[in-house]
Order: sequence, then structure tokens, then C-alpha cells
Amino acid sequence: MGIKVLIIDDDEDLVESTKLLLEPEGIEIIGALDGDEGIIKAKSEKPDYILLDIDMPGKNGWEVLKEIKEDKELSSIPIAMLTATALSESIEREEIDRVVDYITKPFSKEDVIECIKQVYDF
Repeated sequence: MGIKVLIIDDDEDLVESTKLLLEPEGIEIIGALDGDEGIIKAKSEKPDYILLDIDMPGKNGWEVLKEIKEDKELSSIPIAMLTATALSESIEREEIDRVVDYITKPFSKEDVIECIKQVYDF
């Protein structure tokens, strides 16, 4: 397969449906259903790209983002944040600068592919 994408989202149906949509396009999908599992899989799987949900129980997306960006082995992985709502103006600029894009749910296959193509040509 071409690109390996880790989706960190507590919505198992979203992870599975995204996998079904994108794997025929040559994108390998790895799913993690919470922030801690996402960090573990990022370290073990070394994905090319991460789709990270903002609103998750336990460790939220911003906390996961911070941990990934502070890890020398993971810090260069491009990350797009997934959100079901418009972004709050209270989000600090530093957090916004650490991601390559934002995708609003529900999203289409094309939304995700367009996001990834900003970083990788496949």
C-alpha cells in the first residue's frame, strides 16, 4: 500500500467506514479508539499521516497532539484534526500551527484525500 494513515477517534463506526472508503484508494488505515491507544499505535506503526479527533473522552485531541509533537520520533508526522463543530476562537495559535489541516465531520473520501495530498503525492 502507499500511504499509512492512523485515525485516532472514539467513534469506531467512523474509523471502520473511513477504512472501507480509503483502502481501495491505496491508503492503509490503522484505527485507534482513544488518545492513549493512538499514541501507542503512532509509536509502533510509524504512520505517514494522522487524523486526530479533537473531542474524545479521557485524553482529548489537543493533549494527544501535544504529546506527539513533543516526541522526537513522531514530531514530523503531519496531523489533521477532526472536529464535529466549528473551531473555537479560544484555541491557541500554537496549537493551530502544529497541524496541517482541519476536517469537519461528517467528511467525504475526497476531503481526506485532498488533505493528505497537501503533504504527499500519491
